[in-house]
Amino acid sequence: MDRLSIGGFLARFAAAAVLVAVTYNPTSHSYLHWLAGSFPHVEPLQAIAGLLLIGGWAFFAHATWRALGPFGIGLGAALCASFVWLIVSKGWLRLEGGTLGWIADATLALLLAIGVSWSLVERRVTGQVVVDEGERH
Repeated sequence: MDRLSIGGFLARFAAAAVLVAVTYNPTSHSYLHWLAGSFPHVEPLQAIAGLLLIGGWAFFAHATWRALGPFGIGLGAALCASFVWLIVSKGWLRLEGGTLGWIADATLALLLAIGVSWSLVERRVTGQVVVDEGERH
């Protein structure tokens, strides 16, 4: 597990994509749509699913924040936005229907996947192992 492979990155991306798409997607089949349909009344199954999603988001978001920091996340988001701008300006992609929502989902999943993979990338590029020195409470 100390090496990053294409398969390993794709597995991380798939896990992040599932987390993002299950939370929200433009098809109206997502946790947020399900919850909004009965809000403010929340069913027990909705509560359990929500807590599991919060756990998944906490894991991915924390790892990404620690690995990339605000500058890296901003840079990654700007790069993704610039790429979308390029392909839209060239006419290769049209932003209609739910396309923008899917692009946002894919961008967020990509940033989360990079975040949870970053320490392996950094180790491979620099040869240095990143070890957290902070105390745990």
